[in-house]
Amino acid sequence: MPKHIAVRAATFATLLLASPAFAQSAAGRIDPADTAFMIAATALVLLMTLPGLALFYGGMVRKKNVLATLAQSVIATAVVSLLWFALGYSLAFTGDNPYLGSLSHAFLAGVGMDAISPLARTIPEILFMIYQMTFAVITCALVVGSVAERMKFSAFILFCTLWLLVVYVPIAHWVWGGGFLATLGLLDFAGGTVVHINAGVAGLVTALVLGARHGFGRENLSPFDLSLAVIGAGLLWVGWFGFNGGSALGAGPRAVFAIVATHFAACAGALAWSGLEWVQRGKPSVLGVISGAVAGLGTITPASGFILPWHGIVIGLLAGGVCYWFCAKVKFRFGYDDSLDVFGVHGVGGALGTLLTGVFATASISATATEPGISGLLEGNAHQLVVQAIGVGVTVAWCAAGTFIVLKVVDRVAGLRVSQDEEREGLDLALHGEALHQ
Repeated sequence: MPKHIAVRAATFATLLLASPAFAQSAAGRIDPADTAFMIAATALVLLMTLPGLALFYGGMVRKKNVLATLAQSVIATAVVSLLWFALGYSLAFTGDNPYLGSLSHAFLAGVGMDAISPLARTIPEILFMIYQMTFAVITCALVVGSVAERMKFSAFILFCTLWLLVVYVPIAHWVWGGGFLATLGLLDFAGGTVVHINAGVAGLVTALVLGARHGFGRENLSPFDLSLAVIGAGLLWVGWFGFNGGSALGAGPRAVFAIVATHFAACAGALAWSGLEWVQRGKPSVLGVISGAVAGLGTITPASGFILPWHGIVIGLLAGGVCYWFCAKVKFRFGYDDSLDVFGVHGVGGALGTLLTGVFATASISATATEPGISGLLEGNAHQLVVQAIGVGVTVAWCAAGTFIVLKVVDRVAGLRVSQDEEREGLDLALHGEALHQ
């Protein structure tokens, strides 16, 4: 091999496998660059719900339920945001109790112009608060995909209210607010447990309690307009840069690495899912391409700030394959009507990604000037994989039990499901008195 080619090959391999160490910003004072970056990240994550998730889901339901599905994303944003202001933020991110936070910051008491959270020491605490609020919003909104076309609007509002406080807030405290899973050493950079397992398991439990849509498995339940779903998936993809990159809580190399891994995982997931469809069905569907991309995005989320870019590609490929199998095979084998595959994509992807974080975590990515980084199985730390598995198990158990209890309360108070006549008429007209034009 000519010498210049050998040198270039060696340089490329070095760049590909490099494990750079990053110095972090000085803690304890507000940094304008970090603040600007986090304002943008907050806007991107909110964009994921409105209009991203709303369009993604709205395009995949039948025409008679499009407006009702969009309305659920809007109302989830409104309800969760105000609850976060009142109680959610304080219970999730203040206090030193291992299981639940305090009420010291209820109604944002003490969150002033110059206040800095101990969890984000270079941005105003009120910015940290609203950034975390956007995560709570999209987690509740994700559940819409499992109950699409059959849940009462009033029931969904009450569900969001109770579920946020009973399920989401405790898990957010355990993982991100200094709770017992954080103390145990669980790695979840941007929400594999808090967001994706939480939403996926809640969606599955809710779908099982409500029962299948009338005609499931017998009638044509084809999507109304996949072009809307593609637009929504595109907005989710871009918004995920704020979701994962912003979880670095500052403008620095770790945020960039998280964004790069996120993009590569989405690409790999789209290729893996559509490739499997192509082989098994003879044609790659548009729905399959965007589902694979979202599977890659959800699965990379917990790992994104702990891994190298090539790890993101591997995780994305695994996500596309495993999530496809759950959505195309397991769901129909067991006959549960997870309408828009929230469990198959987000629940399964979140669990897979959380476990793979324990495999691929690279110490140099999370290292700071004062603290060593955290390694995974590939760097000889098998214990981290055990911790990740415990985190998955605890999240699944609490979410499943909490969701079931919340649903029983909601059913007793408001009733969960529309009547069969209302379902056949469509929720747009039955619940909102509106319909799309012919």
